[in-house]
Amino acid sequence: MTDASETQLRAALLGLAVGDALGVPVEFQSRAARRLDPVVHMRAYGTHHQPAGTWSDDASLTFCLAEAIADGYTVGKLAENCCRWYYKNFWTPHGRVFDIGITTREAIQQLKADDDLIMAGGTDEYSNGNGALMRILPLAFYQTALPLKERFQLLFEASAVTHGHIRSAVACFLYLEMARHLRAGFTPAEAYAQLCAEALVQLRELAVPPGETAHFERVLNGGLADLPISAINSGGYVMHTLEASFWCLLRHETYAETVLAAVNLGDDTDTTGAVTGGLAGLYYGEAAIPPEWLQVLARRPDIEDLAHRVAKQGS
Repeated sequence: MTDASETQLRAALLGLAVGDALGVPVEFQSRAARRLDPVVHMRAYGTHHQPAGTWSDDASLTFCLAEAIADGYTVGKLAENCCRWYYKNFWTPHGRVFDIGITTREAIQQLKADDDLIMAGGTDEYSNGNGALMRILPLAFYQTALPLKERFQLLFEASAVTHGHIRSAVACFLYLEMARHLRAGFTPAEAYAQLCAEALVQLRELAVPPGETAHFERVLNGGLADLPISAINSGGYVMHTLEASFWCLLRHETYAETVLAAVNLGDDTDTTGAVTGGLAGLYYGEAAIPPEWLQVLARRPDIEDLAHRVAKQGS
């Protein structure tokens, strides 16, 4: 991986962790509450009673994926790292797991119960929380030259460790395609236009059922940024998180504005902040992240070292 790629990866991981940490203290609080008391800086305590700069399962599992890449990636290593996090506090900010989604927890418990199982994600309609999308960003820096079908298979398996439905995989695919275009130097608006121009053809090539592709019509019709905030949801459904992250990125012009907009949508604030913050960090760069937020970020040197170790594996 080039020095420029490592710089992008480091900014993406830091940007994701900062967005996550901004959302942790207000997770599950409503949009109405955020209108009355908007997040404008890094807060402490709140919902999970954690010190300022504490990231949650979103960043932890992102780092578990990055760690698997640094170790010579296999989906089995990713599954093992997810178990190490939940059962042994691997890649936790302060040595304790304090937040986990239901689908992710159930999948990890299945992984623990069956040593031969490496993809435990449910395949039913109700297994489409945002728990795969929130951790998938490191794959934007791994095996990027693979043909389309191989790239999709790679991310599908990574998603299926906890979320096995095709909708979660397609959401991850579109997110990683957006990251790919940002890495290539496009602005968010240009990256989004490129995504909309290519994605439907790609999804047909990948044999995604038309009924599933239809769920992404609002994302891919080119008009997402024009929607009012009232049309943007910010709960735990993967479609809502994908739409919210793109919407925030397209509507704002700095890293800080983008992630604060995401967190102030309310509800699943840490995940919306993390998913948005990863793309915003990638595009705007580490220097654009307010230094006072980085100064309190849990385990910042470890995150930076992780980015360096991933970069040594090549892109």
